[in-house]
Amino acid sequence: MELILVILPAFLIFGTGYIGQKIFNLDVKSISTMSLYLMIPFLTFDTFYTNELSIEYLYIFLFNLILVTVLISITIVAGKIIKIDKSLISAMLLGTVFPNSGNYGAPVALFAFGAAAFDYAVVIMVIHGLFINSVGIFIASYGSEKSTTIKEALKNVIKMPILYGVIIGILFQLLHIELPSTIVDGIGLLGSAAIPTVMLILGMQLAQIKPQKFDLKIINMVTVIRMVISPLVAVLIVSFMPLNDTLKNVIILLAAMPIAANTTILAIRFDTRSNLVSFMTLVTTLTSLVTIPIILHFLG
Repeated sequence: MELILVILPAFLIFGTGYIGQKIFNLDVKSISTMSLYLMIPFLTFDTFYTNELSIEYLYIFLFNLILVTVLISITIVAGKIIKIDKSLISAMLLGTVFPNSGNYGAPVALFAFGAAAFDYAVVIMVIHGLFINSVGIFIASYGSEKSTTIKEALKNVIKMPILYGVIIGILFQLLHIELPSTIVDGIGLLGSAAIPTVMLILGMQLAQIKPQKFDLKIINMVTVIRMVISPLVAVLIVSFMPLNDTLKNVIILLAAMPIAANTTILAIRFDTRSNLVSFMTLVTTLTSLVTIPIILHFLG
């Protein structure tokens, strides 16, 4: 029951977006573009500027680099086996590679393992954000239902202000550039608005899904890879890393999270089967109500 109460706020925000879209019929693409360009860059800057860098950042980055590579490989092979096109494979990749570590994972880590685990979860959320806003943008852009080349997809990554928020935030911290507290507060306020906005957008997108048939094989493959294979691969990877038990548990837990809400924004922005991505996000989020308690049980 306590776990359900931790998860409930996320579903409350999803539901608010869903109901609001049904009533007001808002322009979801404009709102998602606003979040992507005007809010999330400030969130990434604030996170990298205010969280002290340490050697654990390197280990977490290496872990995620390996995990992302493995999940991409598995997903592409699975897509080739069922013979789907580039756009559908990209939609699958958006579903299998990027977990909801921030809005969902961090509160569960706090509930399960305490304050120290929550601090680790925040760091992991930052690293995940870096991958989503680079690799994720490339995948979404390259898999657009509009014809997009690899070169054009790379250009779309370079154009995104999110990456510059990360780079500038790290530079400011390494160079010990101190901003006035009022400026930091303003940046933090704008950045923090990105998280609930992204969750509202997912609910709004779900409200726009038209009655249609989704390929059950794709839904099942994405769900199994994201909710089962990802945490199993995480267990294997961390067994070879010199990490403390709390950090290992948090890494495994966040690897078992459902699809990140941010992927819906990317799918909308680049016309990459956004209805399918939104539906897969809903399915994995509902599935997590069963799988996350099982993961927590095995983690002790």
